[in-house]
Amino acid sequence: MPKKYPGVALIAAGVIAADQSSKLWISAALTRYQRIEVVPEFLNIVHVRNPGVAFGLLQNLPEAYRVALLITATLLALGLLAFLLAQSHPSQRLERWCLSLILGGAVGNLIDRVRLGEVVDFLDAHWMDAYHWPAFNVADACISTGITCMVLLELRRMLASRAGAKRAER
Repeated sequence: MPKKYPGVALIAAGVIAADQSSKLWISAALTRYQRIEVVPEFLNIVHVRNPGVAFGLLQNLPEAYRVALLITATLLALGLLAFLLAQSHPSQRLERWCLSLILGGAVGNLIDRVRLGEVVDFLDAHWMDAYHWPAFNVADACISTGITCMVLLELRRMLASRAGAKRAER
């Protein structure tokens, strides 16, 4: 196994373990829709289930189609992630860490979809009950963090490339 993969496996396994253990705890500790206020007017723990994808999209599709579509899409995404990891250069450590977060999060939510047909969400961020961000979980947070960091790394790379091109023109 090349040296670049043990770190990937450790990060992804850590994300999966944290995600699944938190979902199991929430499912055991709270009845559906039960809420615990953590930070007044900002953060609650709530037990909800999301049959769709981010923001509840696709939740109204018939269950058999929805579950099959989402599992298939996740498997395709996992294949893409494996390809990107295989293509990464050993010096691209940050990129691999980002991909590892996304990989672990995707597998964590895939486990729920296969096991339950839906995903357990429990983090409810809101502003004074005036605005509620859709509930999410550890896997969602890791996917979002990984994607955001990948975008920032690519922007940094593009800016450095432009700066290098301008220096070369002078």
